[in-house]
Amino acid sequence: MTKSTVLAPTAALIAAAAAVIAVSSSAYAQQPPKMEKCYGVAKAGKNDCAAGPGTSCAGTSVRDYQGNSWKFVPAGTCTKIVTPKGNGSLTPVKR
Repeated sequence: MTKSTVLAPTAALIAAAAAVIAVSSSAYAQQPPKMEKCYGVAKAGKNDCAAGPGTSCAGTSVRDYQGNSWKFVPAGTCTKIVTPKGNGSLTPVKR
């Protein structure tokens, strides 16, 4: 056996391993961030869902920062969002 016949399979294995690592790394990097519902932070008509009685879902809030409508925000940021009517809330608020 010559050196080239021994190195060729080894190089192929290394290339295959590198491809597997690259695919698994890119799949991990593409995972969406964890999100949570944040009430009272959406502008009128910009909510993701839930806007109280008489509304159907996304885009149906009738006023800015409506306390019973929510938007998805990155986890851990909701209560830090400041609006003219107060901070965001993880539960519906009276407004």
